[in-house]
Amino acid sequence: MKHTRRSRSARLAWLAIPVTAGLVLAGCSSSGATSGKEPQTISFAYGATNDQDKAAYNSLASAFEAENKGVTVTTENLPVQSYATTIATRVQGGNAPDTFYAAGGTGQANSILPWAKSGQVLALDDAAIKANIPDSAKSLYTYNGKVYGVPLGTQLNGTIYNDELAQSIGVKIDATTSLDDIIAQCSKARAAGKTIYGLAGSTYQNNGILAIALATSTVYGPNKNWNADRAKNKVTFAGTKGWTTALESIKKMYDAGCFQDGATSAGFDALTNGASSGKILGFFAPSGAAQEIMQAAGGHVKLIALPIGAPQGTKTYLSLSADQGVAASAKTKSPKLATDFLKYIVSDKGQEAYSKQIGTIPVNVSSNSTLLPQYAGIKDEIAKNDTRGYAPTEWPNAKIYTDLGNGVQGILTGQMTVKQVLQQMDTDWG
Repeated sequence: MKHTRRSRSARLAWLAIPVTAGLVLAGCSSSGATSGKEPQTISFAYGATNDQDKAAYNSLASAFEAENKGVTVTTENLPVQSYATTIATRVQGGNAPDTFYAAGGTGQANSILPWAKSGQVLALDDAAIKANIPDSAKSLYTYNGKVYGVPLGTQLNGTIYNDELAQSIGVKIDATTSLDDIIAQCSKARAAGKTIYGLAGSTYQNNGILAIALATSTVYGPNKNWNADRAKNKVTFAGTKGWTTALESIKKMYDAGCFQDGATSAGFDALTNGASSGKILGFFAPSGAAQEIMQAAGGHVKLIALPIGAPQGTKTYLSLSADQGVAASAKTKSPKLATDFLKYIVSDKGQEAYSKQIGTIPVNVSSNSTLLPQYAGIKDEIAKNDTRGYAPTEWPNAKIYTDLGNGVQGILTGQMTVKQVLQQMDTDWG
C-alpha cells in the first residue's frame, strides 16, 4: 500500500496556523483559446490554504479569461485537508474538474504520473508547454515522452531568515556561509537571547525540510542521479556517506545550541511565537512563506530566503522544487481550451503574475528575470543553475519522508542512531 500526502502538505502544514500582523517584527502568453465547437467554459479546482493562495489561483483564471474573450474558467476551492484524496476520487471516478491542482511526480494521492500511466489525465501536445518546463522539473510531469501537467512555480526549500535582526546582533549568514560558520555563530545568538534557527522538532514535516536541504548538498550535489541509482539498488541511504553527514550535521547544530530550547518537543507554534517575539532569526520552510509573513506584518519586516549551508569543503546547492502543478482531465469536453489554460499558467506572463502574488520563483527563470526581493541573495546561484530538485518528489512512497522526519527527532533525543534512521528509510524504499 502506498502512503500519500507528502511534499506540498508536508512542507506547508505550518501555514495553516494564523499569522498575526506582528509576526517577526522584533513573455510568452497564451496563444488564444479554441473558438471551435468544444465548450468554451472549463472548471479549475484547487485547495487554498489561505486567502493569498485563493487569490493567486483565481487571478490565473481571470487573467486567462481576459486574454481569451468569450472564455469562462469557473473555480472551485476544495477543503485543503482532504484535497488530495477528494480530487483522486473524482479523477478515478471519471468526474474530475476540467483542470485541477495536482502534484508532480509520484507517491501522493494526487500525483500526476500515476494518472498519466492509467490514461486519466490529458496529454499536453503543445510544444510551447514542454519548452517552458525547466529540465529539472520535466521528470515530474512527463511520462513516455509526453507532458501531462505544468508546474505553478518554484520554491526554495531552505530557511526563511530575518537578516536585519541577525545583523543587529552581529550574526552574518548568506548563501555562501558554510554550515561550520553558521554553527560557530550560534553561541553569539544565544548570548543575545536568541537562536539562529527555530525547529518544530515534534513534527516530521519541519525536520524533513531541514534534512533534505542538507542532503541536497551532501548527497544530490555530488550525484544528482542518486534517486535513480537508489531505484536500481546501486546505492542505499545507509551506505551513502552524504546521508550520514546530513543527519550528523543536524545533531551538531543541536549540540551547539543553534535551535531554541525545547526544540525536540516543539510544534509549529514555536516557529510563529519565536519569530513574532524576535527570539529566533529563521526557520525551515518553503520560500513562498516569506511573502505571506511579510504581507501579514504590513511591510514592517523584510525576510529573505536562503539555503542551509553545506559542511566546510562541500559545495552548497539550492533545493528548488516545482512539484506544485496543474493537470487536466482526460475526460474534459474542452481539451484544446484546457491545454491553452495550462499553457498560459506556464508562460512567462502567467508565471510572473502568479509568482508576485504567491511569493514563488517563475519556473522559467533566467538571468534576465526579475525576482522578488527576498530572492536577491540567491539570484546568482539560480542563474548559474547551482540547484537540485526536491528529492522526495521522486521517492516511491511517503513513508520514507515521514520516517526521515521522525528519525531526526529520534536522533536529537538519543532514541535512535543515524544508522538506524537510514536503515529504516532503506526498508521503506522496498
